[in-house]
Amino acid sequence: MAERMKLFLAIDAGGTKTDYLLADETRELARVRGGTIKRMRADVKTAAGNLDAALAELTVKTGVSMELVWRTCIGTAGDSIPLVVDWLRHAMSARVGGDLLLLGDVEIALDAAFPGASGVLVLAGTGSNVAGRMRDGRLTFAGGWGPVLADQGSGHRIGIECLRAIFMAKDEGGSTALLPAVLEFWKLASLDALVEYANCLPSPDFSRLTGPTLLCAQQGDAVAMDVLRRQGESLGHLAKLVLRRLQLEAGDVPPMAFAGSIMEKVAPVRAALIAAVREEYPGIDVREGVVDPVGGALRRARCGAGS
Repeated sequence: MAERMKLFLAIDAGGTKTDYLLADETRELARVRGGTIKRMRADVKTAAGNLDAALAELTVKTGVSMELVWRTCIGTAGDSIPLVVDWLRHAMSARVGGDLLLLGDVEIALDAAFPGASGVLVLAGTGSNVAGRMRDGRLTFAGGWGPVLADQGSGHRIGIECLRAIFMAKDEGGSTALLPAVLEFWKLASLDALVEYANCLPSPDFSRLTGPTLLCAQQGDAVAMDVLRRQGESLGHLAKLVLRRLQLEAGDVPPMAFAGSIMEKVAPVRAALIAAVREEYPGIDVREGVVDPVGGALRRARCGAGS
């Protein structure tokens, strides 16, 4: 029976994790979460190993060979970068049957939030991006240029700004709970050791400092709270850029939704973003919670490129 049904594979490829969803035309068959397959975040061996492990787990859970997949949709940051796209096309063609549709991670999240409708989606996890869909289906973006050039409000940027705030506080003769928190988190003995570790190559995963930064903010550290507030405001600025374009096109203000671990778990960033947006759009419809981007990838896998 499995060979007669159309099977669809949806993948949300993030910077630290990848979600997989195998489904037929009407129902979900299995979900799996694995490590990143994004080549900007992992070498070939690691990415291939993560992909193989996840696909094998899907096969074990469903009894379905990946060769029977009708169409796969992958949403990933860096969908216009050859390093990312070329590797994904090669890796998937060697492992999975059917057609392959590659989209941006924020685009599949937008589909999950507003299927076929206008809206703005703010995605912030390891990286960040903002996308809007106009009434005629056209997409517009702000941010999403990667960790060096953009990624406002992301885990990576929060980690970087956490470290910068520590050393600015030292230069100003102040103090912050971020310093002992980061030393303990990274198992470092001194400020000098932190300088060496933060500047080493390859760089550490700065996004992992989001946890200590949030904890210090929750405990009342003003420096940590300021880091999160400023990142929320900078992400809110991107959201307003997209909202202005959609309002200019449609004449009204579309709703706004969220995706990603920062939007889900780091309340001060989300609150600062919403406050910044509502300064200009006080009546905007802000959706609760976060959307499930892999659901948007499934919709596109079922419908094809033109949906």
